[in-house]
Amino acid sequence: MPINRIAVGTPGEASHPDAIRAALAEFFSMLIFVFAGEGSGMAFNKLTDNASTTPSGLVAASLAHAFALFVAVSVGANISGGHVNPAVTFGAFLGGNITLLRGILYWIAQLLGSVVACLLLKFATGGWETAGFSLSSGVSVWNALVFEIVMTFGLVYTVYATAVDPKKGNVGIVAPIAIGLIVGANILAGGAFDGASMNPAVSFGPAVVSWSWTHHWVYWAGPLIGAAIAALVYDNIFIGNRTHEPLPNNDF
Repeated sequence: MPINRIAVGTPGEASHPDAIRAALAEFFSMLIFVFAGEGSGMAFNKLTDNASTTPSGLVAASLAHAFALFVAVSVGANISGGHVNPAVTFGAFLGGNITLLRGILYWIAQLLGSVVACLLLKFATGGWETAGFSLSSGVSVWNALVFEIVMTFGLVYTVYATAVDPKKGNVGIVAPIAIGLIVGANILAGGAFDGASMNPAVSFGPAVVSWSWTHHWVYWAGPLIGAAIAALVYDNIFIGNRTHEPLPNNDF
């Protein structure tokens, strides 16, 4: 990875209007994503009287998250880059596509968006709590960690290939669709084992509202490690020292 592309940012960047607008875009995109994704799970529980998750429930969760992420990325793409995920922001930082200070702003906005979405769901459903992420029976923390690393690697690799790579060409048009589809597919693969988060903010909101932190570190460590590996692999092998195209808001 070309180290010279990593930037901390200037002190005034955090208060720059463009940075504030980008952070707000991340907040609203995350709110949209979590409200629809978590809300679909709560709707399933209401329809089934909190029955055990079934294959149809897993498919419904996959579709809800895929559709919602497609929309959330699309509506934020021209303003913030449509990260909608602290792991994606971390991967973008490692590739020199966003400064550290702007990345921190994004993280704060993403986490707040998730918490607000879960609070709104709790109020709108008459007190139902959003279900926190947890490990299924027989799944160890190390099993879950590997799941989160590999699934998030696939997600961030897709982000780099379709949205970050300067040679993406017309592929960039379908980036939000590809990103939504890989998340939906990964939920089908890992949802039955650890919930398939791939997104620390998505795990953070329900954990705050339900105040349940069991194994929560897995849903931070796994995605951040997976994002870092994907960013380093794609940037070193496929982008290398090629000059990045000018990108709006200094990100993708």
